[in-house]
Amino acid sequence: MLNEDPFYFSILRKSVSLFGTLFNNIYVTRTNADGVVVDDILVPIMYANKDKMLSRVDAEPTLTERPAAILPMMSFEILGLHYDGARKLATMNKTVGLDLENKNKLKLQYGPVPYDIQFALYIYVKNAEDAAKIVEQIVPYFTPDWTPSVYLVPELGHVVDIPIILDAPAVEDSYTGDFNTRRALIWTLNFTMKTYFFGPVKNKPIIKFANTNFLVGNTTDNSGVLVNVNTQPGLDADGYPTSNASLSIGANNIIATDNFGFIETITIPRFR
Repeated sequence: MLNEDPFYFSILRKSVSLFGTLFNNIYVTRTNADGVVVDDILVPIMYANKDKMLSRVDAEPTLTERPAAILPMMSFEILGLHYDGARKLATMNKTVGLDLENKNKLKLQYGPVPYDIQFALYIYVKNAEDAAKIVEQIVPYFTPDWTPSVYLVPELGHVVDIPIILDAPAVEDSYTGDFNTRRALIWTLNFTMKTYFFGPVKNKPIIKFANTNFLVGNTTDNSGVLVNVNTQPGLDADGYPTSNASLSIGANNIIATDNFGFIETITIPRFR
């Protein structure tokens, strides 16, 4: 199993990028007493765990320095990775694509392995109203899942649908201490991303010729051949399918994606 050449499709990296991209365009709007918008804040998001972000938030509790201006903000992290046997298909199922560097070969990959990635999205705000504005821009899209389509293995050019499920949200109020202590409301939204991990891509030659012998009696040598049928692809010089061997271009010049026909040559050998 481990004698394959090294391969890497950046599945985890793509999963992290996909998850973060879902929430990189969320704004908090501030209005005055007349309902006029006075501020429109893009909520920043980064990959970091909750404890690290809280340490940054608490770096200046007097609210007089620049770090106090980071709220509202969001961060996310991977919590776990679990095998999902309910989505497992037959391992011997194959995904096949044309090798663009050698059109007489195909790229082949066996069935992927399904895994669930648990993500946590943390929302840090100073007041409940900001949290409500952020949460309401997220939850309507998850019913309870949102399913983007992703090129996980570009070498084969196929798109994979990746459901992202919103689990139960939770809220935490870290308002403790005296009145000078900074308050931080933290919403935690847990998600499950149902992704796949793929094995190596293999190159296999394309079968362009098929020879079938029909035998008579219980012999298996050439003396028992009744009919021989040779089948190969047929394509004329204008790109149209043909079953006439004299009109077809060479079989090595026909690729798998061409709209070719089939040329059958039937031979009845003489019995010995």
